[in-house]
Amino acid sequence: MIIAAVIVIILGLLAAFQIALALGAPWGRLAWGGADRVLPAGRRVASLVAVLLYAAFAVIVLAAAGLIDLPPLLVEIGIWVVFAVFVLGILANAASKSRRERALMTPLNAVLAALTLLVALGA
Repeated sequence: MIIAAVIVIILGLLAAFQIALALGAPWGRLAWGGADRVLPAGRRVASLVAVLLYAAFAVIVLAAAGLIDLPPLLVEIGIWVVFAVFVLGILANAASKSRRERALMTPLNAVLAALTLLVALGA
């Protein structure tokens, strides 16, 4: 339960970051490849989509931890999809041209992947 709460808190912080990016915060060097200080319109929309994904991930994590009810098959598949997304995030962020993005987001995705794995395994 504590692990799930930590994941949800991190996802909330990431969602707040993405909302700030979508509203024009000058933190674009930390996301989306780091090419833009302030995100252009298309990437701002992508940031808002990321917020929706983070919310869905949080719901799945909470369900996998037994804190909310969702259909079991959705939870069983969903938690592994969330884990896979974080593993892919490690790879994508490690390959980023942005040194800042690599330094911040790669380890953050690694932490999220490890914690999600623990939830998926029932720890």
